[in-house]
Amino acid sequence: MTRTLTFAQAINEALAQAMEIDESVICYGLGVPDPKGVFGTTLGLQDRFGEARVFDMPASENAMTGVAIGASLNGIRSVMTHQRVDFFLLAMDQLVNNAAKWHYMFGGQSSVPITIRLIIGRGWGQGPTHSQSLQAWFAHVPGLKVVMPATASDAKGLLISSIFDDNPVIFLEHRWLHSLKGDVPEGDFRVPIGKAQRLKSGNDISIVSLSYMTIEALHATEFLERMGILCDLIDLRSVKPVDWEMIFDSVRKTGRLLTLDTGASTGSIAGEVIARVSMECFDTLKQAPKRLALPDFPTPTSPSLVKGFYRCAEDIVEIVGSMLGKEIKGNKLVEQRSWPHDVPGDWFKGPF
Repeated sequence: MTRTLTFAQAINEALAQAMEIDESVICYGLGVPDPKGVFGTTLGLQDRFGEARVFDMPASENAMTGVAIGASLNGIRSVMTHQRVDFFLLAMDQLVNNAAKWHYMFGGQSSVPITIRLIIGRGWGQGPTHSQSLQAWFAHVPGLKVVMPATASDAKGLLISSIFDDNPVIFLEHRWLHSLKGDVPEGDFRVPIGKAQRLKSGNDISIVSLSYMTIEALHATEFLERMGILCDLIDLRSVKPVDWEMIFDSVRKTGRLLTLDTGASTGSIAGEVIARVSMECFDTLKQAPKRLALPDFPTPTSPSLVKGFYRCAEDIVEIVGSMLGKEIKGNKLVEQRSWPHDVPGDWFKGPF
């Protein structure tokens, strides 16, 4: 049975149900017990499970990640929460040199079951140090799994799977998704890590997307359908591991590929998808694949500069049109929006 929940409510429910299933699960991080509860995702958890299992932490990310590693080696499943991806960069030593390598270095005799929730900021002048999408960096590290849900259902299902995975998982949430609503199954619902989802079926072009760009892709594909163009839209869900078979099957069907990313273009997940498709499906490609990602410079703070920085449905529409030899303008999508370009809707409140 399903109900309609927001993405944030789905995260909250996943945390609560994981803590009910297993008493070894704890949840901590900056702002976890605060009145706003990390965009609403941790509201009520401390009242329900007590201060010993749900608590704030000192502003010492590297030290607290080390605490999580030590706890995990003694049977505790930690869920660490950071209100921005950028804050966690102080803990990269513990993550990369300890958590990610432990299982391998000790011959599989022990593991580090840590889930690290990191939130990608955007809009309201977040700027260079509060809005980075660093999934490709994390995905490059052997021993880490990297998850990026785009729907409320996947937020719950992937988070529960991440918490009960026996090795470290980076769980990336885009801030523009927390108010997104969707049907979410009740109970212990889990989505396998590494399994993509086809959201639209079509024969004209394959679009491979992740995180918030999947929502932009849905807007674009619905617009393109009215133009008679049917896209095969695949939401990766996780970027380490990647569901290569679904991607290859799609490209072999359409012969065309557009990849979308929330991060910088060079070294991106989008670029990796193009590389692997070119290696495995070269003979079936009808033309060179394309990617749509961010420019290779820091995010501007100024709203006027941000307007030309991020990619959206209009850009997807125009690239798909050009790949199919059709001149299709996406400006009609812009005209439908009555809110500022640096927020997803008039319901969005910032900066935190």
